[in-house]
Amino acid sequence: MTTATEAAPASSSSTGAGPKPVLSGQRTVLQHALIYVFVLLPMIALVAAVPVAWGWGVGWHDLGLLAAFYVIGCLGITVGFHRFFTHKSFKARPWVRVMLAISGSLAIQGSVIHWVADHRRHHAFSDKEGDPHSPWLFGTSPMAVARGFWHSHMGWLFEKDETNAQRFVPDLLADRAIQRVDRSFGWLVAASLIAPALLGGLITWSWVGIITGFFWGGLVRMAVLHHVTWSINSICHMIGNQPFASRDRSRNFWPLAVLSMGESWHNLHHADPTCARHGVLRGQIDISARLIWIFEKLGWAHEVRWPTPQRLAKMASRAEAS
Repeated sequence: MTTATEAAPASSSSTGAGPKPVLSGQRTVLQHALIYVFVLLPMIALVAAVPVAWGWGVGWHDLGLLAAFYVIGCLGITVGFHRFFTHKSFKARPWVRVMLAISGSLAIQGSVIHWVADHRRHHAFSDKEGDPHSPWLFGTSPMAVARGFWHSHMGWLFEKDETNAQRFVPDLLADRAIQRVDRSFGWLVAASLIAPALLGGLITWSWVGIITGFFWGGLVRMAVLHHVTWSINSICHMIGNQPFASRDRSRNFWPLAVLSMGESWHNLHHADPTCARHGVLRGQIDISARLIWIFEKLGWAHEVRWPTPQRLAKMASRAEAS
């Protein structure tokens, strides 16, 4: 018997009155302004990173901070927000659930409830009307494709409409521990930016270390991770191969495999969304799946939904027939 926190997301109300609306309203002016700040400021830092790196403003400790906080936030998104909370590809101990929610929040891509609601909505309407970030919503002409790429990569973030959490994430709304993490998102954002600055200062014992730690481990790291994640929405629905049958235009794009921790094996994911491993073919690196495997071996995760040869063969044969 499933608990309230493990129940599958509902698409209709308990009264039988029909599906809840897809959208629940619009962001406040403050919320919308913060979207601009946390999207545009890291991009400015990323552009500035080249001349800064060419001069004096980067050391090995800065790059180490960038890499460390990138890995923590990226795996928090891929293993936590995506494979665990959105698709329930495995079950985990309560403290692991909270750890994954916190580490995903450190990526500064939205709170756990909002992120998961948007992504479940994406799968419900993938590459169709209702998908919040499909690149194919405007047609297939060159101008429409260019507009679609911008929209799917980052343009959709500036729209004010909010996904209805009551419809898409009732399980997370019923989970008190996850609700607490969600309400703490502002503090986690602050920690994600302040921690690399403090570590940079302690490592170098200087004010310059604080500034460069904030710049490289905070802003530049956030910008790189944002664009890698957004590329899954845009590039991986436009470019690459499709070895498995899916209902949409999801594709595998191997150049992003390592940076995305395995998320760019996107075709298999859309063909079999609850599968814990996305890179299932020979040579397909999937760091996120390896972490889930480690969790399972340590007893921290259980009921992991690993792929089976029979299911993969069935999806591949469907792709060949289509």
